[in-house]
Amino acid sequence: MSRVGRVERVTKETSVLVEVGLDGTGLVDVSTGVGFYDHMLAQLGKHGLFDLTVKTEGDLHIDSHHTIEDTALALGAAFRQALGDKSGIRRFGSASCPLDESLAQVTVDLSGRPYLVHSEPEGMAPMIGPDYDSTMTRHILESFVAQAAICLHVHVPYGRNAHHIVEAQFKALARALREASEPDPRATGVPSTKGVL
Repeated sequence: MSRVGRVERVTKETSVLVEVGLDGTGLVDVSTGVGFYDHMLAQLGKHGLFDLTVKTEGDLHIDSHHTIEDTALALGAAFRQALGDKSGIRRFGSASCPLDESLAQVTVDLSGRPYLVHSEPEGMAPMIGPDYDSTMTRHILESFVAQAAICLHVHVPYGRNAHHIVEAQFKALARALREASEPDPRATGVPSTKGVL
């Protein structure tokens, strides 16, 4: 059974197409108009081994907020769609990824219940590149979690460079999602005593 999710989201502010294949090889085709965000989404696909297509056109003449937010919402919805009924998956995943002086620790539960815990070092540079507000990382995760309906804990205990702090989070998220969504050869049915996730 193909585990692929495809979501189109169109508003007065943005037009977004996201397709994600959970059992891919890390093929990525991403274009949002926000260079650093494209770079982060590429990390998500590559390190999660997800085949990921993202095509977003947004009101960048205002700022990048709507483009980033709506892409994250569509990505979360596509991820949830691709998981199907979650039968036979591992459900839980965790990963720690260093990037030079920074370390990100991510734990995920594909629980069906959206919840985010997020922390990163104080005093980060406010911008990464010309159009990525560094406070948007938390909002990306909030938006993704809300639509994917997952429990996500992201902790960056230390780091200096804002680029590294954010990139480490996306790499660790990719690895944790990959582990959680992979089939468990010993499992049958939905991995919950409730019988549904």
